[in-house]
Amino acid sequence: MSGMKGKGADIPGQVVLVLQGGGALGSYQAGVYQALHEAGIEPDWVIGTSIGAINASLIAGNAPEHRLARLKEFWKRMEQKPVWTLGGAFPDFSERLAYWSTVTNGIPGFFRPNPLAHAGDTFPLGADHAGFYSTKPLETTLRELVDFDLANRCAPRLTVGAAHVGTSEMRYFDSRDGELTVKHVMASGALPPAFPAMRIDGELYWDGGILSNTPTEAVFDDYPRRDSLIFSVHLWNPAGAEPTTIAEVLNRHKDVQYSSRIASQIVRQQQAHRLRHVINQLAARLPESERSDPAVMELMSYGCATRMHVVRLLAPQLDHETHTKDIDFSPSGIMRRWDAGYAHTRSVLERKPWVGEFDPLAGVVLHEHTDVLPIAAE
Repeated sequence: MSGMKGKGADIPGQVVLVLQGGGALGSYQAGVYQALHEAGIEPDWVIGTSIGAINASLIAGNAPEHRLARLKEFWKRMEQKPVWTLGGAFPDFSERLAYWSTVTNGIPGFFRPNPLAHAGDTFPLGADHAGFYSTKPLETTLRELVDFDLANRCAPRLTVGAAHVGTSEMRYFDSRDGELTVKHVMASGALPPAFPAMRIDGELYWDGGILSNTPTEAVFDDYPRRDSLIFSVHLWNPAGAEPTTIAEVLNRHKDVQYSSRIASQIVRQQQAHRLRHVINQLAARLPESERSDPAVMELMSYGCATRMHVVRLLAPQLDHETHTKDIDFSPSGIMRRWDAGYAHTRSVLERKPWVGEFDPLAGVVLHEHTDVLPIAAE
């Protein structure tokens, strides 16, 4: 498998890279991958939602020796450089200029304004075009940077999450089960009302982040279960101070909205996997005559001996960060988040928290690596 390179005995099973949605914050994920790549650790499975799906496709859709270069090329194209700049004299103001430039003009390699969207109800756009921006530029970018034939060879396996518009159900499109195309990745990032829904096999899909922005559940629900080392890369901060201004409320609201499910998921999975290990231990105490009974064998099938180590990496808050951080495609914002992802992952790889003795009943072990302190602008 692809992830075996450089793993050695220290890597307990398949390597899974889980990438959350978060727009411009996704450059942190690219830094995470760079550190893994330099350590000789390539993922066996990459799962993503929204910008995480885009980064995942860039990894799965390129040979290992080209992945980092493609990520760098993509994020270079994402940089928003406004017509008017003030250099480094007023970094906050320069980033605001980049923000307004993004809102007004879009990003050439990602999205462009849809002028018909402002016509209101008097001019129906159709379900495939109902968005304030068109993502046709993203389709062009992905076709240039991602080899989808390679991505569908399951090395690594690629999974992207999207929300079914008609049923409000989460759908994970998986290269193990069927062919993925550029449309599947774009569906995973079709965040309304900015971007229009994408149609796949006649059905409309929106950004998976509106239902489950952290797709770790796809690993927990996979069958057959396997021993895994899961790098779960988070872009939104689950913990934060009480907001005292409207700007702080808007910022905190986004963090809570897009990061809220992972804590409950981990606790629930820890409980479920512990019970599976308990079933195994109880079954081992039964005499052979009992274990061969069909009814007992069926009950024993609910047991599981696998262990999943979840390493949670959390993108830091940048100095003076606001609720517009997910469209902060300024070169400095992209660079600082990329560097943080790289530094955090190198630190984790040096510590190897998954190596050691653990409770034999623990099927899911969580390893936290967070940096919630603001990073000052350079």
